[in-house]
Amino acid sequence: MNRIFGSSAGKKPKPTLQDAITSTDTRVASIEVKIKKLDGELMRYKEQMSKMRNGPGKNAIQQRALRVLQQKKMYESQMNQLAQQTFNMESAALATENLRNTMATVDAMKTANKELRKQYGKIDIDKIENMHYELEDLVEQANEIQESLARSYAVPDVIDEADLEAELDALQLEEDEEGGSYLADLNKVPDFVDEPPVKQTEPMAKAAVETVE
Repeated sequence: MNRIFGSSAGKKPKPTLQDAITSTDTRVASIEVKIKKLDGELMRYKEQMSKMRNGPGKNAIQQRALRVLQQKKMYESQMNQLAQQTFNMESAALATENLRNTMATVDAMKTANKELRKQYGKIDIDKIENMHYELEDLVEQANEIQESLARSYAVPDVIDEADLEAELDALQLEEDEEGGSYLADLNKVPDFVDEPPVKQTEPMAKAAVETVE
């Protein structure tokens, strides 16, 4: 059957817009070559006519130059049309590319929006708020524990300097009193002595010494 009716696989792909632009540019380049060739002929006819006198010969060359100039104008017109077609196709290609990029951007935004909705749908704002409050309570409890551990025992938080000076003066007074009592005890007569000893004068002390000797 494929031999009779042919196969769809053998069909050539349809030309794209870029293929049409490339083909048109090739045609424009071919026409430019022809125009340059005609310019060369016109310059040669112009030189010939400048050296000839008026007459049938000059008129014949002039007719040839006119035909070449007419061909040149025709090619230039075709080239301008092709150039305009190329411009239109390039504009259409640019618009198509911009539209394709826009559609790709829109598709990407749709996908991102769907993904964001999916992810944020898993988040419970109330749970986040409760967790925030719990964290605040835990931090407050931690601060209270630290303050409790750092608290001093049997020492007032604020000590008055005047009270310290008064306590120091009292301790000094007690030391003075204890020192005087000790000295007084040294000069006190024991309880077993009936009479206090008689203080000896200097001559009596001297006589006692001589007697001993």
